[in-house]
Amino acid sequence: MFKNLKDKSNRSGTVVLGIGIALLIFTFASACIFLTESLQIVAAQDFGQIFGGTLESLIAASIRVMYLGVMGWIGSLVTMRGVNIIANASKTETGAMQKLQEPQQKPQLQQANAKLKKEAQPEVTPAEPELVAIPLEELEQQQKP
Repeated sequence: MFKNLKDKSNRSGTVVLGIGIALLIFTFASACIFLTESLQIVAAQDFGQIFGGTLESLIAASIRVMYLGVMGWIGSLVTMRGVNIIANASKTETGAMQKLQEPQQKPQLQQANAKLKKEAQPEVTPAEPELVAIPLEELEQQQKP
């Protein structure tokens, strides 16, 4: 069905990208429906009833907004993952082909390469502090003979 690794990566990346875009479209459609709903103004004689009704609608709206935010975040993550899979498909193919074409290195050659890498790295010594704090008690004892 698929000829090589690049075809599989492109196909899976396209599927993941499509799912992410579908999630984002659904999120924006839900947000549009939410914003086009009519708002109800609560009118009553008692302040407690007005405050309770307003607080109820405010909590319901904030829950919907958080839900839409999480849906949009997940949709964008899935979309980015699909784009990354498609972008790295050719890199994966060339990397896999190079590994197949490279002859296996001998253990002695690997040890020599590791030794050369260690020697090439300069040694780092910790820096000396620039400020020295002397407590006042010690300073007064040094000044008194």
